[in-house]
Amino acid sequence: MCSIIGYCGPHWESEAFYKGFGETKSRGPDDTRIVDTGNGALGFHRLSIMGLHPEGMQPFWLGGDWCVCNGEIYGFEAIREELKTKGYCFESDSDCEVLLPLWREHRTDMFRMLDAEFACVIYDGKSGSYIAARDPIGIRPLYYGYDKNGAIIFASEPKNLIPLADRILPFPPGHYWKDGSFICYNDIAGDKDVCTDGLEDACRHIREKLIAGVKKRLVADAKVGFLLSGGLDSSLVCAIAARESKEPIKTFAIGMEKDAIDLKYARQVADFIGSDHTEVFMTPDDVISSLETVIKALGTFDITTVRASMGMYLVCKAIHETTDIRVLLTGEISDELFGYKYTDFAPSAEAFQKEAQKRIRELHMYDVLRADRCISVNSLEARVPFGDLDFVEYVMALDPEMKLNKYNKGKYLLRHAFEGLGYLPDEILWREKAAFSDAVGHSMVDDLKEYAETRYTDAEFEERRKKYTHAAPFTKESLLYREIFEQYYPGQAEMIADFWMPNKDWEGCDVNDPSARVLANYGDSGK
Repeated sequence: MCSIIGYCGPHWESEAFYKGFGETKSRGPDDTRIVDTGNGALGFHRLSIMGLHPEGMQPFWLGGDWCVCNGEIYGFEAIREELKTKGYCFESDSDCEVLLPLWREHRTDMFRMLDAEFACVIYDGKSGSYIAARDPIGIRPLYYGYDKNGAIIFASEPKNLIPLADRILPFPPGHYWKDGSFICYNDIAGDKDVCTDGLEDACRHIREKLIAGVKKRLVADAKVGFLLSGGLDSSLVCAIAARESKEPIKTFAIGMEKDAIDLKYARQVADFIGSDHTEVFMTPDDVISSLETVIKALGTFDITTVRASMGMYLVCKAIHETTDIRVLLTGEISDELFGYKYTDFAPSAEAFQKEAQKRIRELHMYDVLRADRCISVNSLEARVPFGDLDFVEYVMALDPEMKLNKYNKGKYLLRHAFEGLGYLPDEILWREKAAFSDAVGHSMVDDLKEYAETRYTDAEFEERRKKYTHAAPFTKESLLYREIFEQYYPGQAEMIADFWMPNKDWEGCDVNDPSARVLANYGDSGK
């Protein structure tokens, strides 16, 4: 994981610029470089993952053009070989070095050609103009704002822009920015022709595409590890990786000391796949003392995101402090594709599909944001196999009737895709889903709620929440998170669309807490 910044105009050099960019040094602790393009500046904090030698340091330069990119370009070796036939030379093994030659050859058409998770800023020396782009899901972060001179500034995180811009917004995924406009090049959640594959063919393709998505994310010049919760999604990622790796993979799980649901399941998976497994324990004091640090790192006030980040941040902190691992594979993005507990209440296939589209389009503000910040603030890189573009496009195109929970088991297609093949024990493959923030220990969420109760009287809560109109706090816990958020990101709440909550328009989903525990169908999920 790296950090980039692009100041698109003159008069860039200021104390505020250096201060803002310095806020994300943890994303790229290995080296820092800022270049004056002649009409602005590009900056790069490097975390060495691909092409570990100094030649892989950015910004890259090609005959007057400059580029910075936080990303992974999958299949870049074939792209590089093709570009060599056109006379381009390469000085490093970095995957991102192919971007400037691609820009020369294809201009903005290059973005839809990439199999990648990326955020980049390019300076075109001939025109003196800038181009910025972000991957279709928004796995790699990018934000923008305008400074007092009217120059647009792009950066990996909002904390980079706080000293520079009055209003900060997320760069829309699947878009590029050119000549003052955002242009969509891939709406990955958009309506497409419905795939007519039957159940068995669909499950076979799901299996093959997920395996391919995992395999390509194992390629790194730095050491790779795996977050393993014991739930279906992370367990499948780890099981696939274990089969593809010559040595035992390294897996990590976290839970509360007294009531962690997932630790026993993670241990069961680790034993089954033969991984080198580490358990990390956390206490109520760890959770409360880390709360402000986590919200500052996240740049959000969303209840679900904050809760789920506590365990993820602490396990990544332990990995950073005790190992030399640089890359972590995770299980995010499965729920948005195959369904949550609450989508069991979807009134129709059309409603299910619309909800999936909404969740995919907003991922960059919630689960993807959580994974990126918790991992990158600990100088690690996140890779998300369920976010593989080919995989996402295929699952989103499947007939939504097939994805409805008509099988008395959520995520049936994903489970059936690996049924009977020995990837996981049946009790893991068919285990009911438990939300990560609950599964690290129900007591963690309860501890956070109880702590929030001690911070405000009922009268103080009612008075203080009136300050906020956008995404107004509705519980003491949500007010606590919002007030911490405002300390570090004053007036920037519109970076987050709203609270992540089940669809209140559906029968059974009009609840006042985002936890699946409050739903009538939670059942055995918490066991």
